[in-house]
Amino acid sequence: MRLYSLVTLCLFLGGHAFAQKPTDLTVKNDTTQVSTNQMVADSVADGNRLMVTKIAPKQDSLTFKTLNSDHVLAMELDQKWLDELYSNTLFDTIYKTVSELDYKPVAYPELSTDTLKARLEKLNARTPFNIAYNPSLESVIKSFLKNRRKSMEKLMGLSHFYFPMFEKEFDNYDIPLEMKYLAIVESALKPRARSRVGATGLWQFMFATGKQYGLDVSSYVDERSDPIKSTKTAAVYLSKLYEIFGDWDLALAAYNSGPGNVSKAIRRSGGYQNYWNIRHNLPRETAGYVPAFLATMYIFEYAKEHGFKPEKPLFHHLETDTVRVKQMITLDQVSEATKVPVEELQFLNPSYKLDIIPHIEGKNYYLRLPRHAIGTFVTNEANIYTLAKAEFDKREKPLPQFFNTESRIRYRVKSGDYLGKIARKYGVRVSQIKQWNGLRNNNLRIGQRLTIYPRNPVASNVSKSTTVAQNSGSPKAGQTYKVMKGDSLWSISRKFPGISVQNIRDWNDISGNTLKPGMVLRMSKG
Repeated sequence: MRLYSLVTLCLFLGGHAFAQKPTDLTVKNDTTQVSTNQMVADSVADGNRLMVTKIAPKQDSLTFKTLNSDHVLAMELDQKWLDELYSNTLFDTIYKTVSELDYKPVAYPELSTDTLKARLEKLNARTPFNIAYNPSLESVIKSFLKNRRKSMEKLMGLSHFYFPMFEKEFDNYDIPLEMKYLAIVESALKPRARSRVGATGLWQFMFATGKQYGLDVSSYVDERSDPIKSTKTAAVYLSKLYEIFGDWDLALAAYNSGPGNVSKAIRRSGGYQNYWNIRHNLPRETAGYVPAFLATMYIFEYAKEHGFKPEKPLFHHLETDTVRVKQMITLDQVSEATKVPVEELQFLNPSYKLDIIPHIEGKNYYLRLPRHAIGTFVTNEANIYTLAKAEFDKREKPLPQFFNTESRIRYRVKSGDYLGKIARKYGVRVSQIKQWNGLRNNNLRIGQRLTIYPRNPVASNVSKSTTVAQNSGSPKAGQTYKVMKGDSLWSISRKFPGISVQNIRDWNDISGNTLKPGMVLRMSKG
Protein backbone atom coordinates (compact mmCIF):
# COMPACT_ATOMS: atom_id res chain seq x y z
CA MET A 1 0.00 0.00 0.00
CA ARG A 2 2.90 2.37 0.66
CA LEU A 3 4.22 1.77 -2.87
CA TYR A 4 0.79 2.46 -4.32
CA SER A 5 0.49 5.69 -2.32
CA LEU A 6 3.94 6.80 -3.52
CA VAL A 7 2.99 6.16 -7.14
CA THR A 8 -0.25 8.11 -6.68
CA LEU A 9 1.64 11.03 -5.11
CA CYS A 10 4.14 11.07 -7.97
CA LEU A 11 1.33 11.08 -10.54
CA PHE A 12 -0.43 13.87 -8.65
CA LEU A 13 2.71 16.01 -8.50
CA GLY A 14 3.46 15.12 -12.09
CA GLY A 15 0.05 16.42 -13.08
CA HIS A 16 0.98 19.86 -11.69
CA ALA A 17 4.29 19.79 -13.48
CA PHE A 18 2.67 18.93 -16.79
CA ALA A 19 0.03 21.61 -16.26
CA GLN A 20 2.78 24.24 -16.42
CA LYS A 21 4.01 23.02 -19.83
CA PRO A 22 1.59 23.71 -22.73
CA THR A 23 3.77 21.52 -24.94
CA ASP A 24 3.11 18.48 -22.77
CA LEU A 25 -0.55 19.01 -21.94
CA THR A 26 -3.34 21.20 -23.27
CA VAL A 27 -4.61 23.52 -20.53
CA LYS A 28 -7.98 25.27 -20.81
CA ASN A 29 -9.76 27.86 -18.71
CA ASP A 30 -12.57 26.60 -16.48
CA THR A 31 -15.15 28.44 -18.62
CA THR A 32 -14.11 26.62 -21.79
CA GLN A 33 -16.33 23.71 -22.80
CA VAL A 34 -14.52 20.40 -22.77
CA SER A 35 -15.59 17.92 -25.39
CA THR A 36 -13.80 14.93 -23.85
CA ASN A 37 -14.35 13.20 -20.56
CA GLN A 38 -10.58 12.84 -20.16
CA MET A 39 -10.40 16.42 -18.80
CA VAL A 40 -10.83 17.01 -15.07
CA ALA A 41 -10.83 20.10 -12.88
CA ASP A 42 -7.64 20.87 -10.97
CA SER A 43 -6.68 23.69 -8.61
CA VAL A 44 -3.54 25.82 -8.46
CA ALA A 45 -2.00 28.17 -5.90
CA ASP A 46 -3.67 31.36 -7.21
CA GLY A 47 -7.13 29.90 -6.67
CA ASN A 48 -8.09 29.62 -10.33
CA ARG A 49 -9.44 26.29 -11.53
CA LEU A 50 -7.88 24.70 -14.60
CA MET A 51 -8.91 21.70 -16.67
CA VAL A 52 -6.17 19.12 -17.12
CA THR A 53 -5.98 15.74 -18.76
CA LYS A 54 -6.75 12.96 -16.33
CA ILE A 55 -3.94 10.45 -15.88
CA ALA A 56 -5.35 7.20 -14.56
CA PRO A 57 -3.05 5.40 -12.13
CA LYS A 58 -2.05 1.93 -13.23
CA GLN A 59 -3.19 -0.75 -10.79
CA ASP A 60 -0.25 -2.56 -9.28
CA SER A 61 -0.68 -6.24 -10.11
CA LEU A 62 0.48 -7.48 -6.72
CA THR A 63 -1.89 -5.17 -4.87
CA PHE A 64 -4.76 -6.14 -7.14
CA LYS A 65 -4.07 -9.81 -6.58
CA THR A 66 -3.92 -9.35 -2.83
CA LEU A 67 -7.19 -7.46 -2.71
CA ASN A 68 -9.03 -10.10 -4.67
CA SER A 69 -7.44 -13.23 -3.23
CA ASP A 70 -9.27 -13.11 0.09
CA HIS A 71 -12.23 -11.54 1.80
CA VAL A 72 -11.22 -8.43 3.74
CA LEU A 73 -13.45 -9.16 6.75
CA ALA A 74 -12.29 -12.77 6.86
CA MET A 75 -8.67 -11.61 6.80
CA GLU A 76 -9.33 -9.27 9.72
CA LEU A 77 -10.99 -12.06 11.70
CA ASP A 78 -8.08 -14.40 10.96
CA GLN A 79 -5.62 -11.78 12.16
CA LYS A 80 -7.58 -11.23 15.37
CA TRP A 81 -7.53 -14.98 15.97
CA LEU A 82 -3.78 -15.23 15.33
CA ASP A 83 -3.18 -12.30 17.66
CA GLU A 84 -5.20 -14.15 20.28
CA LEU A 85 -3.12 -17.29 19.79
CA TYR A 86 0.37 -15.85 19.70
CA SER A 87 0.27 -12.63 21.67
CA ASN A 88 1.13 -12.48 25.36
CA THR A 89 0.10 -8.82 25.58
CA LEU A 90 -3.04 -9.50 27.58
CA PHE A 91 -1.16 -11.75 30.00
CA ASP A 92 1.56 -9.13 30.50
CA THR A 93 -1.08 -6.44 31.03
CA ILE A 94 -2.84 -8.42 33.74
CA TYR A 95 0.46 -9.31 35.44
CA LYS A 96 1.41 -5.63 35.54
CA THR A 97 -2.05 -4.54 36.70
CA VAL A 98 -2.05 -6.94 39.65
CA SER A 99 1.46 -6.04 40.76
CA GLU A 100 0.87 -2.27 40.50
CA LEU A 101 -2.58 -1.78 42.03
CA ASP A 102 -2.68 1.54 43.90
CA TYR A 103 -6.29 1.47 45.25
CA LYS A 104 -6.90 5.15 44.56
CA PRO A 105 -10.58 6.10 44.21
CA VAL A 106 -11.84 5.70 40.63
CA ALA A 107 -14.64 7.82 39.19
CA TYR A 108 -17.18 5.45 37.65
CA PRO A 109 -20.69 6.90 38.10
CA GLU A 110 -22.30 3.94 36.30
CA LEU A 111 -21.81 1.89 39.49
CA SER A 112 -22.83 3.44 42.79
CA THR A 113 -21.30 2.32 46.07
CA ASP A 114 -24.69 1.18 47.39
CA THR A 115 -25.34 -0.98 44.32
CA LEU A 116 -21.88 -2.51 44.58
CA LYS A 117 -22.37 -3.29 48.28
CA ALA A 118 -25.66 -5.05 47.54
CA ARG A 119 -24.16 -7.15 44.73
CA LEU A 120 -21.08 -8.09 46.75
CA GLU A 121 -23.35 -9.20 49.59
CA LYS A 122 -25.18 -11.54 47.19
CA LEU A 123 -21.87 -12.93 45.89
CA ASN A 124 -20.67 -13.46 49.45
CA ALA A 125 -23.84 -15.44 50.25
CA ARG A 126 -23.36 -17.93 47.41
CA THR A 127 -19.57 -18.42 47.48
CA PRO A 128 -17.13 -19.60 50.22
CA PHE A 129 -14.92 -16.53 49.71
CA ASN A 130 -15.00 -13.57 52.10
CA ILE A 131 -16.45 -10.98 49.74
CA ALA A 132 -17.07 -8.02 52.01
CA TYR A 133 -17.18 -4.47 50.72
CA ASN A 134 -14.19 -2.25 51.36
CA PRO A 135 -12.94 0.86 49.53
CA SER A 136 -9.88 -0.95 48.14
CA LEU A 137 -12.00 -3.62 46.46
CA GLU A 138 -14.35 -0.96 45.09
CA SER A 139 -11.36 0.85 43.58
CA VAL A 140 -10.12 -2.29 41.83
CA ILE A 141 -13.58 -3.21 40.47
CA LYS A 142 -14.23 0.26 39.09
CA SER A 143 -10.73 0.44 37.62
CA PHE A 144 -11.29 -2.85 35.76
CA LEU A 145 -14.72 -1.72 34.55
CA LYS A 146 -13.35 1.57 33.31
CA ASN A 147 -10.02 0.51 31.80
CA ARG A 148 -10.25 -3.16 30.87
CA ARG A 149 -13.60 -3.59 29.12
CA LYS A 150 -12.17 -4.85 25.81
CA SER A 151 -9.77 -7.28 27.44
CA MET A 152 -12.55 -8.62 29.65
CA GLU A 153 -14.76 -9.21 26.61
CA LYS A 154 -11.94 -11.19 25.00
CA LEU A 155 -11.53 -13.24 28.16
CA MET A 156 -15.27 -13.87 28.33
CA GLY A 157 -15.10 -15.29 24.82
CA LEU A 158 -12.20 -17.59 25.69
CA SER A 159 -13.93 -18.67 28.90
CA HIS A 160 -16.53 -20.58 26.89
CA PHE A 161 -13.77 -23.01 25.91
CA TYR A 162 -11.82 -23.24 29.17
CA PHE A 163 -14.32 -22.84 32.00
CA PRO A 164 -16.20 -26.14 31.41
CA MET A 165 -12.86 -27.98 31.78
CA PHE A 166 -12.04 -26.10 34.98
CA GLU A 167 -15.46 -26.63 36.55
CA LYS A 168 -15.40 -30.38 35.90
CA GLU A 169 -12.00 -30.84 37.58
CA PHE A 170 -12.79 -28.52 40.48
CA ASP A 171 -16.05 -30.35 41.11
CA ASN A 172 -14.12 -33.64 41.33
CA TYR A 173 -11.91 -32.19 44.08
CA ASP A 174 -14.59 -30.16 45.91
CA ILE A 175 -12.95 -26.88 44.94
CA PRO A 176 -15.27 -23.84 44.71
CA LEU A 177 -16.26 -23.50 41.05
CA GLU A 178 -15.57 -19.77 41.24
CA MET A 179 -11.91 -20.69 41.48
CA LYS A 180 -12.00 -20.81 37.66
CA TYR A 181 -11.54 -17.02 37.71
CA LEU A 182 -8.09 -17.54 39.19
CA ALA A 183 -6.80 -18.63 35.76
CA ILE A 184 -7.66 -15.18 34.41
CA VAL A 185 -5.57 -13.47 37.06
CA GLU A 186 -2.76 -16.02 36.67
CA SER A 187 -2.46 -16.28 32.89
CA ALA A 188 -5.25 -14.38 31.08
CA LEU A 189 -6.33 -17.84 29.83
CA LYS A 190 -3.10 -18.25 27.86
CA PRO A 191 -1.99 -21.90 28.03
CA ARG A 192 1.56 -21.00 26.98
CA ALA A 193 1.86 -17.88 29.15
CA ARG A 194 5.28 -17.67 30.77
CA SER A 195 6.13 -15.27 33.58
CA ARG A 196 9.41 -13.46 34.06
CA VAL A 197 10.51 -16.08 36.60
CA GLY A 198 9.58 -19.09 34.45
CA ALA A 199 6.11 -19.97 35.77
CA THR A 200 4.21 -21.47 32.84
CA GLY A 201 0.70 -22.33 31.74
CA LEU A 202 -2.86 -21.47 32.65
CA TRP A 203 -2.12 -21.98 36.34
CA GLN A 204 1.48 -20.67 36.27
CA PHE A 205 3.39 -23.61 37.74
CA MET A 206 7.13 -23.38 38.24
CA PHE A 207 9.23 -26.19 36.75
CA ALA A 208 9.91 -27.88 40.11
CA THR A 209 6.27 -27.64 41.24
CA GLY A 210 5.01 -29.10 37.98
CA LYS A 211 7.42 -32.03 38.27
CA GLN A 212 6.53 -32.52 41.92
CA TYR A 213 2.85 -32.94 41.06
CA GLY A 214 3.48 -35.27 38.12
CA LEU A 215 3.28 -32.89 35.16
CA ASP A 216 5.47 -34.05 32.28
CA VAL A 217 7.97 -31.37 31.24
CA SER A 218 10.40 -32.45 28.51
CA SER A 219 11.87 -31.23 25.25
CA TYR A 220 8.68 -32.17 23.39
CA VAL A 221 5.96 -31.73 26.01
CA ASP A 222 5.07 -29.25 28.74
CA GLU A 223 1.96 -30.42 30.52
CA ARG A 224 1.89 -27.19 32.52
CA SER A 225 0.29 -25.87 29.31
CA ASP A 226 -2.21 -28.75 29.07
CA PRO A 227 -5.58 -27.28 30.15
CA ILE A 228 -6.96 -30.46 31.74
CA LYS A 229 -3.82 -31.93 33.33
CA SER A 230 -2.67 -28.60 34.72
CA THR A 231 -6.16 -27.91 36.11
CA LYS A 232 -6.13 -31.26 37.93
CA THR A 233 -2.78 -30.31 39.44
CA ALA A 234 -4.09 -26.88 40.43
CA ALA A 235 -7.07 -28.54 42.10
CA VAL A 236 -4.84 -30.90 44.10
CA TYR A 237 -2.55 -28.06 45.15
CA LEU A 238 -5.42 -25.76 46.15
CA SER A 239 -6.98 -28.58 48.18
CA LYS A 240 -3.76 -28.99 50.15
CA LEU A 241 -3.52 -25.25 50.76
CA TYR A 242 -7.09 -25.18 52.04
CA GLU A 243 -6.31 -28.07 54.39
CA ILE A 244 -3.44 -26.00 55.80
CA PHE A 245 -5.18 -22.63 56.23
CA GLY A 246 -8.89 -23.53 56.34
CA ASP A 247 -9.75 -20.39 54.39
CA TRP A 248 -10.06 -19.98 50.62
CA ASP A 249 -8.80 -16.38 50.62
CA LEU A 250 -5.62 -17.44 52.41
CA ALA A 251 -5.33 -20.45 50.09
CA LEU A 252 -5.39 -18.01 47.17
CA ALA A 253 -2.70 -15.85 48.77
CA ALA A 254 -0.57 -18.95 49.44
CA TYR A 255 -1.04 -20.10 45.83
CA ASN A 256 0.52 -16.87 44.67
CA SER A 257 3.31 -16.26 47.17
CA GLY A 258 3.75 -19.62 48.90
CA PRO A 259 2.46 -20.87 52.28
CA GLY A 260 5.55 -19.56 54.06
CA ASN A 261 4.85 -15.92 53.15
CA VAL A 262 1.24 -16.24 54.34
CA SER A 263 2.37 -17.76 57.65
CA LYS A 264 4.84 -14.91 58.14
CA ALA A 265 2.12 -12.35 57.38
CA ILE A 266 -0.14 -13.96 60.00
CA ARG A 267 2.71 -13.89 62.51
CA ARG A 268 3.61 -10.25 61.79
CA SER A 269 -0.01 -9.11 62.04
CA GLY A 270 -0.30 -10.55 65.56
CA GLY A 271 -2.27 -13.66 64.68
CA TYR A 272 -5.01 -12.31 62.41
CA GLN A 273 -6.25 -14.89 59.90
CA ASN A 274 -8.51 -12.82 57.66
CA TYR A 275 -6.85 -11.92 54.37
CA TRP A 276 -7.79 -8.24 54.60
CA ASN A 277 -6.20 -7.98 58.04
CA ILE A 278 -2.86 -9.46 56.97
CA ARG A 279 -2.72 -8.00 53.45
CA HIS A 280 -0.32 -5.19 54.41
CA ASN A 281 2.22 -7.82 55.50
CA LEU A 282 2.11 -9.79 52.22
CA PRO A 283 4.38 -9.21 49.19
CA ARG A 284 3.11 -6.36 46.99
CA GLU A 285 1.95 -8.62 44.16
CA THR A 286 0.06 -10.92 46.54
CA ALA A 287 -1.55 -7.93 48.23
CA GLY A 288 -3.24 -7.14 44.91
CA TYR A 289 -3.85 -10.77 44.00
CA VAL A 290 -7.05 -11.48 45.93
CA PRO A 291 -8.65 -8.08 45.11
CA ALA A 292 -7.93 -8.74 41.41
CA PHE A 293 -9.49 -12.20 41.73
CA LEU A 294 -12.61 -10.88 43.46
CA ALA A 295 -12.94 -7.99 40.99
CA THR A 296 -12.72 -10.44 38.09
CA MET A 297 -15.36 -12.65 39.70
CA TYR A 298 -17.67 -9.67 40.17
CA ILE A 299 -17.33 -8.51 36.56
CA PHE A 300 -17.98 -11.98 35.12
CA GLU A 301 -20.94 -12.60 37.44
CA TYR A 302 -22.48 -9.20 36.64
CA ALA A 303 -21.32 -8.87 33.03
CA LYS A 304 -24.86 -8.53 31.71
CA GLU A 305 -25.70 -5.72 34.13
CA HIS A 306 -22.64 -3.79 32.93
CA GLY A 307 -23.36 -4.31 29.22
CA PHE A 308 -20.40 -6.53 28.36
CA LYS A 309 -20.54 -8.15 24.93
CA PRO A 310 -18.23 -11.21 24.94
CA GLU A 311 -16.37 -12.00 21.75
CA LYS A 312 -17.70 -15.09 19.99
CA PRO A 313 -15.40 -18.05 20.70
CA LEU A 314 -14.01 -20.11 17.85
CA PHE A 315 -14.53 -23.29 19.86
CA HIS A 316 -16.68 -24.53 22.70
CA HIS A 317 -15.21 -27.32 24.78
CA LEU A 318 -18.04 -29.71 23.87
CA GLU A 319 -17.29 -29.22 20.17
CA THR A 320 -13.89 -30.91 20.55
CA ASP A 321 -12.73 -34.42 21.38
CA THR A 322 -9.46 -36.29 21.88
CA VAL A 323 -7.80 -39.34 20.35
CA ARG A 324 -4.78 -41.15 21.79
CA VAL A 325 -1.72 -40.89 19.58
CA LYS A 326 -0.22 -44.24 18.54
CA GLN A 327 2.86 -42.92 16.78
CA MET A 328 4.93 -39.75 16.64
CA ILE A 329 3.19 -37.17 14.48
CA THR A 330 3.36 -33.41 13.92
CA LEU A 331 0.52 -30.93 14.01
CA ASP A 332 1.42 -30.02 10.43
CA GLN A 333 0.83 -33.61 9.34
CA VAL A 334 -2.47 -33.71 11.22
CA SER A 335 -3.46 -30.43 9.57
CA GLU A 336 -2.68 -31.81 6.12
CA ALA A 337 -4.75 -34.95 6.79
CA THR A 338 -7.76 -33.34 8.48
CA LYS A 339 -7.77 -29.90 6.78
CA VAL A 340 -7.86 -28.24 10.21
CA PRO A 341 -5.61 -25.14 10.11
CA VAL A 342 -2.40 -25.67 12.07
CA GLU A 343 -3.09 -22.51 14.08
CA GLU A 344 -6.31 -24.09 15.40
CA LEU A 345 -4.46 -27.30 16.24
CA GLN A 346 -1.87 -25.29 18.18
CA PHE A 347 -4.65 -23.64 20.17
CA LEU A 348 -6.28 -26.99 20.95
CA ASN A 349 -2.96 -28.72 21.76
CA PRO A 350 -0.84 -26.13 23.58
CA SER A 351 1.28 -28.59 25.58
CA TYR A 352 3.29 -29.78 22.55
CA LYS A 353 6.19 -27.34 22.55
CA LEU A 354 7.58 -28.09 19.07
CA ASP A 355 4.20 -28.93 17.50
CA ILE A 356 5.31 -32.58 17.61
CA ILE A 357 3.30 -35.18 19.53
CA PRO A 358 5.75 -37.87 20.67
CA HIS A 359 5.04 -41.55 21.20
CA ILE A 360 6.82 -42.93 24.27
CA GLU A 361 6.28 -46.36 25.76
CA GLY A 362 4.42 -46.17 29.05
CA LYS A 363 3.01 -42.68 28.39
CA ASN A 364 -0.25 -41.60 26.77
CA TYR A 365 -0.36 -38.46 24.68
CA TYR A 366 -3.59 -37.19 23.19
CA LEU A 367 -4.50 -35.08 20.19
CA ARG A 368 -7.47 -32.74 20.60
CA LEU A 369 -9.44 -32.04 17.43
CA PRO A 370 -12.71 -30.36 16.47
CA ARG A 371 -15.42 -33.02 16.50
CA HIS A 372 -15.94 -32.78 12.74
CA ALA A 373 -12.31 -33.84 12.20
CA ILE A 374 -12.22 -36.75 14.65
CA GLY A 375 -13.98 -39.10 12.21
CA THR A 376 -11.61 -38.19 9.39
CA PHE A 377 -8.57 -38.84 11.55
CA VAL A 378 -9.76 -42.16 13.01
CA THR A 379 -11.02 -43.50 9.67
CA ASN A 380 -7.70 -42.77 7.97
CA GLU A 381 -5.51 -43.37 11.01
CA ALA A 382 -3.36 -46.15 9.55
CA ASN A 383 -2.67 -44.24 6.34
CA ILE A 384 -1.92 -41.01 8.24
CA TYR A 385 0.62 -42.74 10.47
CA THR A 386 2.21 -44.47 7.47
CA LEU A 387 2.71 -41.18 5.65
CA ALA A 388 3.96 -39.50 8.85
CA LYS A 389 6.52 -42.24 9.42
CA ALA A 390 7.71 -42.01 5.82
CA GLU A 391 8.30 -38.27 6.28
CA PHE A 392 10.10 -38.75 9.59
CA ASP A 393 12.33 -41.42 8.03
CA LYS A 394 13.37 -38.91 5.38
CA ARG A 395 13.72 -35.89 7.66
CA GLU A 396 15.13 -37.10 10.94
CA LYS A 397 18.82 -37.20 10.04
CA PRO A 398 21.61 -34.75 10.84
CA LEU A 399 21.07 -31.47 9.05
CA PRO A 400 24.50 -31.48 7.34
CA GLN A 401 23.57 -34.73 5.60
CA PHE A 402 20.42 -33.19 4.21
CA PHE A 403 21.35 -29.62 3.48
CA ASN A 404 24.18 -27.77 1.80
CA THR A 405 24.95 -24.35 3.26
CA GLU A 406 23.80 -22.78 -0.01
CA SER A 407 20.24 -23.93 0.68
CA ARG A 408 20.03 -22.04 3.98
CA ILE A 409 18.50 -18.57 4.08
CA ARG A 410 18.21 -15.95 6.79
CA TYR A 411 14.72 -14.48 7.02
CA ARG A 412 14.00 -11.18 8.75
CA VAL A 413 10.63 -11.08 10.55
CA LYS A 414 8.33 -8.31 9.35
CA SER A 415 5.21 -6.75 10.83
CA GLY A 416 2.29 -9.14 10.47
CA ASP A 417 4.48 -12.25 10.25
CA TYR A 418 3.75 -15.39 12.24
CA LEU A 419 5.28 -18.85 12.02
CA GLY A 420 2.46 -20.41 10.00
CA LYS A 421 2.67 -17.67 7.39
CA ILE A 422 6.46 -17.94 7.06
CA ALA A 423 6.30 -21.75 6.92
CA ARG A 424 3.80 -21.66 4.06
CA LYS A 425 5.90 -19.11 2.21
CA TYR A 426 8.91 -21.42 2.12
CA GLY A 427 7.03 -24.70 1.97
CA VAL A 428 8.29 -25.99 5.32
CA ARG A 429 6.67 -26.90 8.61
CA VAL A 430 6.20 -24.69 11.66
CA SER A 431 7.85 -27.38 13.78
CA GLN A 432 10.91 -27.33 11.50
CA ILE A 433 11.36 -23.55 11.83
CA LYS A 434 11.11 -23.91 15.61
CA GLN A 435 13.71 -26.70 15.64
CA TRP A 436 16.14 -24.87 13.33
CA ASN A 437 15.98 -21.75 15.48
CA GLY A 438 15.59 -23.22 18.97
CA LEU A 439 12.20 -21.54 19.45
CA ARG A 440 10.28 -22.68 22.51
CA ASN A 441 7.02 -20.97 21.53
CA ASN A 442 5.36 -19.21 18.59
CA ASN A 443 6.25 -15.66 19.59
CA LEU A 444 8.20 -13.59 17.06
CA ARG A 445 9.48 -10.05 17.18
CA ILE A 446 9.88 -7.65 14.29
CA GLY A 447 13.46 -7.68 13.02
CA GLN A 448 14.19 -11.14 14.39
CA ARG A 449 16.37 -13.29 12.10
CA LEU A 450 15.30 -16.87 11.36
CA THR A 451 17.34 -19.63 9.77
CA ILE A 452 15.23 -21.48 7.19
CA TYR A 453 15.99 -24.37 4.87
CA PRO A 454 13.45 -23.97 2.05
CA ARG A 455 11.69 -27.09 0.85
CA ASN A 456 13.60 -29.32 -1.59
CA PRO A 457 17.11 -28.02 -0.85
CA VAL A 458 20.04 -29.81 -2.49
CA ALA A 459 20.68 -33.04 -0.61
CA SER A 460 23.91 -34.93 -0.38
CA ASN A 461 22.30 -38.36 -0.30
CA VAL A 462 19.52 -38.07 -2.86
CA SER A 463 19.23 -40.29 -5.88
CA LYS A 464 20.76 -39.39 -9.22
CA SER A 465 17.43 -38.84 -10.88
CA THR A 466 16.33 -36.43 -8.13
CA THR A 467 19.62 -34.56 -8.35
CA VAL A 468 19.12 -34.01 -12.05
CA ALA A 469 15.68 -32.64 -11.39
CA GLN A 470 17.00 -30.31 -8.71
CA ASN A 471 19.80 -29.01 -10.87
CA SER A 472 17.55 -28.40 -13.80
CA GLY A 473 16.32 -25.07 -12.42
CA SER A 474 12.72 -23.91 -12.26
CA PRO A 475 10.01 -26.09 -13.82
CA LYS A 476 9.43 -25.43 -17.49
CA ALA A 477 6.20 -23.79 -18.59
CA GLY A 478 3.55 -26.39 -19.23
CA GLN A 479 5.23 -29.09 -17.12
CA THR A 480 2.76 -31.52 -15.54
CA TYR A 481 2.72 -34.36 -13.05
CA LYS A 482 0.41 -37.39 -12.96
CA VAL A 483 -0.76 -38.27 -9.44
CA MET A 484 0.09 -41.79 -8.32
CA LYS A 485 -1.35 -43.86 -5.48
CA GLY A 486 0.01 -42.70 -2.13
CA ASP A 487 0.93 -39.22 -3.38
CA SER A 488 0.16 -36.16 -1.31
CA LEU A 489 0.64 -32.47 -2.05
CA TRP A 490 3.59 -32.53 0.33
CA SER A 491 5.31 -35.52 -1.30
CA ILE A 492 4.75 -34.15 -4.81
CA SER A 493 6.13 -30.72 -3.92
CA ARG A 494 9.32 -32.37 -2.66
CA LYS A 495 9.97 -33.72 -6.16
CA PHE A 496 10.05 -30.24 -7.69
CA PRO A 497 12.53 -27.62 -6.43
CA GLY A 498 11.10 -24.29 -5.36
CA ILE A 499 7.47 -25.41 -5.52
CA SER A 500 5.32 -25.30 -2.39
CA VAL A 501 2.05 -27.00 -1.59
CA GLN A 502 0.31 -23.64 -1.97
CA ASN A 503 1.79 -23.22 -5.46
CA ILE A 504 0.28 -26.53 -6.54
CA ARG A 505 -3.07 -25.53 -5.06
CA ASP A 506 -3.04 -22.14 -6.81
CA TRP A 507 -1.98 -23.49 -10.21
CA ASN A 508 -4.60 -26.26 -10.15
CA ASP A 509 -7.50 -24.54 -8.34
CA ILE A 510 -7.29 -26.99 -5.43
CA SER A 511 -8.73 -25.75 -2.14
CA GLY A 512 -7.93 -28.72 0.09
CA ASN A 513 -5.48 -31.63 0.21
CA THR A 514 -7.49 -34.35 -1.57
CA LEU A 515 -5.84 -35.93 -4.60
CA LYS A 516 -6.99 -38.81 -6.80
CA PRO A 517 -4.66 -41.19 -8.63
CA GLY A 518 -4.55 -40.29 -12.32
CA MET A 519 -5.07 -36.56 -11.81
CA VAL A 520 -2.76 -34.44 -13.95
CA LEU A 521 -1.37 -31.44 -12.10
CA ARG A 522 0.19 -28.32 -13.61
CA MET A 523 3.60 -27.83 -12.06
CA SER A 524 4.26 -24.33 -13.34
CA LYS A 525 2.41 -21.04 -13.36
CA GLY A 526 2.13 -20.87 -17.12
